[in-house]
Amino acid sequence: MVIIFAGALGRFPIGGHAWTELQYLLGLRELGHDVFFLEECGEGSWVYNWETEETTTDLKYPTDYVRTCLDPVGLGERWIYRAGDSCLGMDLEEFREVCARADLFLIRGCAIPLWRPEYDLPRRRIFIDSDPGFTQFSLASGDGDLTETIAHCERLFTIGQLIGTDDCPIPTLGRTWGKTVFPVLLSRWHAVKDSDAKYFTSIMQWQSYKDAAYKGNRYGNKASEFPKFIDLPAATRQPFLLALTGGQPQELASYGWATTVGWVASRTPQNYQDFIRSSRAEFGVAKHGYVKSRGGWFSDRSVCYLASGRPTLVQDTGQSAWLPAGEGLVTFRDRSAALNGVEKINADYDHHCRRARALAEEYFSSDAVLTRLLEDAFA
Repeated sequence: MVIIFAGALGRFPIGGHAWTELQYLLGLRELGHDVFFLEECGEGSWVYNWETEETTTDLKYPTDYVRTCLDPVGLGERWIYRAGDSCLGMDLEEFREVCARADLFLIRGCAIPLWRPEYDLPRRRIFIDSDPGFTQFSLASGDGDLTETIAHCERLFTIGQLIGTDDCPIPTLGRTWGKTVFPVLLSRWHAVKDSDAKYFTSIMQWQSYKDAAYKGNRYGNKASEFPKFIDLPAATRQPFLLALTGGQPQELASYGWATTVGWVASRTPQNYQDFIRSSRAEFGVAKHGYVKSRGGWFSDRSVCYLASGRPTLVQDTGQSAWLPAGEGLVTFRDRSAALNGVEKINADYDHHCRRARALAEEYFSSDAVLTRLLEDAFA
C-alpha cells in the first residue's frame, strides 16, 4: 500500500517524540509498504528552539531536524513540511500525486489545522489517539482543528485500552475507538546485556500543556503526580536519574534525585536510545490525567525500555487490566508500592530484564501491531 503518515517531527524536535514517529514509519516500511511523511502546520509554523530558548517561525529549524531524523533511515526524499503556502522537502505537485494514489492517510496524535482538498484523496483516513483522555476532553470542549480532523477520518484508534468500559470516565463522543498500542521496531531496539547499569531513569516533561477539565473534574500533568513520590530516593539505596524538562531541578536534587537537562539528553533519536539503553530500569510517573481517568494508557517510552531489556517500574493507569505486570513490568499506585517495586526488580534483575524483552516481543512488536492496525483500518 501507499501510506501517508501525518505526524510531528520538526515541531517537537526531541528524540523521544521522533522515535514514536519512526516506529510507525520504519515499521510500515518493513512490512513492505510505500511510506511518506507529512508534517502539516496549518497557516504557519511555530516551533520552540531549544538552543535559543525562543519560538521561531523560520522553516529551516524544524526541517533541519526532520532531515536529521529521516535522512539516515532512507526517507530523505519522502517527506514534506507544510506551513501556509510554503513547504520544504518533496515537490508539492509530486506530493499531491502521492495523495491521489495513496491507500491510507494515517494521522497520529495531532490535529491537521488546515485541511486541504488533497487530504481527501487517499482511499481511507484514520486517526490514532496517542493521548487518551486529553484527546477526548479536547473534542468535548470544542477544539475546532481536532474536531475537523476527526470528522474527516473513517476509523479512530486509541492507545487507551479501557476507553468505553464502565469504569473509565473518558467519553467516546458517539464514535467507536478501536484499540491499538505503541509499536516498537525490534530490529532497531536490541536487548542490552548490562547488569551493572546504575540508575533507574526517566525522561519527563513537568508540564506538557494545560490541564484538562471535563464534567467538573480536572485532569492534570506530571506536576500533579510527581510530588507524591518526591522523597523516594531517601528511602532506598537505589539511585534515580531524571532527564527533566521544566520542573525545579534544584528542589529535586535536595530530595536525592540526580537530574540532567531533558532536551539535551534526548536531543536526537540516537541520544534518546543511548539514554534508555544505559539505564538500569525505568521509573515512570504518569500524568495525573492518565492516572485519574484509568484509561489503560501505556507509554511509548516504556515500550522502548522493554524492548531494550530494561525493566519498567511505572505508575498504574489501568494497564494491568490488559498487560501482565509483575515481571519485567512492575506497577505501583503509591510510594510504598514503588519502593517494593525497586526491591523486587533488583532482587532478580536479570530475570526482569529477560521478561521485559519478552513483553516487548509479545505485545508491542511493530510487525504484529501495525499489521493488525492496517487490517482494522480497512475492516
